[in-house]
Amino acid sequence: MVMQNYERFAWTEFYAEVANNLLRHRYNRGPLATAIAEIAHRRPELPFAITDQLEDGSTTPLLDICPFTTMGIFNRNLTDTNREAIAAELAQFLGVTEPTPKLSTDNDGIPLLSPLRSWFFHYARLRGDGHIDGLWQVFADAIAFADSTFESSDFISSFDAAEAQPLVRFNLTMGLYWARPWWYAPLDGNSRGYITDRLGIRLPRSVPSGAGYVELCNQLRNRFEDIDFPVHSFPELSWAAYQPDPPAPPREPTTSVPPSCPPPPPPPPCEYGINNILADGCFLDRHVLDAMLQRLRARQNLILQGPPGTGKTWLAKRLAYALIGLKDESKVRPMQFHPNLSYEDFVRGWRPQGDGRLELVDGPFLQMVEQAQNEPDSKHVMVIEEINRGNPASIFGEMLTLLEADKRSPDEALALAYPHEPGERVHIPPNVYVIGTLNLADRSLAMVDLALRRRFAFFDLEPMLNDTWREWVQGQYGIDDGFLAGVAQRINALNEAIAADRNLGRQFRIGHSLVTPTPGASIEDQDEWFTQVVETEIVPLLHEYWFDDSKKVDDARSGLLDILT
Repeated sequence: MVMQNYERFAWTEFYAEVANNLLRHRYNRGPLATAIAEIAHRRPELPFAITDQLEDGSTTPLLDICPFTTMGIFNRNLTDTNREAIAAELAQFLGVTEPTPKLSTDNDGIPLLSPLRSWFFHYARLRGDGHIDGLWQVFADAIAFADSTFESSDFISSFDAAEAQPLVRFNLTMGLYWARPWWYAPLDGNSRGYITDRLGIRLPRSVPSGAGYVELCNQLRNRFEDIDFPVHSFPELSWAAYQPDPPAPPREPTTSVPPSCPPPPPPPPCEYGINNILADGCFLDRHVLDAMLQRLRARQNLILQGPPGTGKTWLAKRLAYALIGLKDESKVRPMQFHPNLSYEDFVRGWRPQGDGRLELVDGPFLQMVEQAQNEPDSKHVMVIEEINRGNPASIFGEMLTLLEADKRSPDEALALAYPHEPGERVHIPPNVYVIGTLNLADRSLAMVDLALRRRFAFFDLEPMLNDTWREWVQGQYGIDDGFLAGVAQRINALNEAIAADRNLGRQFRIGHSLVTPTPGASIEDQDEWFTQVVETEIVPLLHEYWFDDSKKVDDARSGLLDILT
């Protein structure tokens, strides 16, 4: 039998007790809803509604809530500090005696809800009778089944009924996992990908039935007993799902190149500058790009922020090439921050080796620092997507101080949390640069730490449906200029409506990337192309924005597609 590492996932005891105590409020939910509303009032940084809407559209204080949405208030993409504080307040109300976990360190294997999909039920005027009752039913049945007091048939039935309700979907499995982490499999996107790609278990494309979900959980628990299986519990599976993929094994030599012959050298990197960025399809003015590069050279750290679809990551990589002067991928290291990323992953930490020993291993940032020190005549750039999706201050650690442009020298070197040897000091050389991207529309992201702001220059990116965009799309794909002008007019009108919505704002506008065909695409029918963009990309996004107002979504869809009539 494989021994489970309970100590590593100590947070599971707290979560299980929260679920137990939460169940006591099943038939008296008013005080629970009031308590959550009071937490929201005390903590304005929490981006969740505290009111309900009735049939006539009027608002009323939140009077009802489900257990999954309740646990979700501290399992969203907030900062670890905020999540921990919210969990502590809720635990105090519920009478939880298990200590609140330190979520900045004790968070391995905790999947978090998207801020746009964190509620399990609609407003009162939209939800059906029994929706919230059904969620309490499956919550109670899940706990009873996991604790072996109920047969699976009761849980299967309530699972199927709850999953059929709007806004539930795969989030239901995450909520079940929070309540009983050692019994239920989380089927968030990362975990589904890991189960399919790394564990070789086929999953249905949609949420499984209750019977299918129970069968999957049983299958995985049986596999956990195999010492050679990659993971041995659901918390370990959830943690592994968010780790970077291991490096691919070296390829065997092919028959087309005899083993005795060295492979041909790669072509030398080509020169790259602002002209290349513009030619690749950037719709910003030249002077704006020049200003970005000037600030990057001066501050050495830059963040591009803006609504989704404004090309932040696309531009970040090209600014890196332009800074270097060459399109040299060996000197640009991309990565993405996420809530489970830690200092040990990014800078330096202990890693298990094949023989069971732990070894102190440098993370990607220190690897790049070492590369830059060995190549002092070359610039090296780390591009960090979603830089505040994790906790930047915790992830960077002492590197946050060393990032300052005036501290890039050996005289400013600092000791690391995990030194390789006594007296070791590290500094960031002046040929290291960092470019981050920040999605302003993600309500899960906390405000950027002031210490981080002082070390980065910030540039805002806007939807760019301008003449340059129109000319480029027409030239590349042959779409009629008048048609593109109509597309721009309708997207701009939609963006004005989004910006004026007090629950959204300018940061939720639609970016130009959504209506810019992918490189190499062949547009045979411009009407069909735009229809597909609207139906499969824009409308689903609007459903997330206006989940409580389907008429507004329908009106927006009609407004976009009237270009076809």
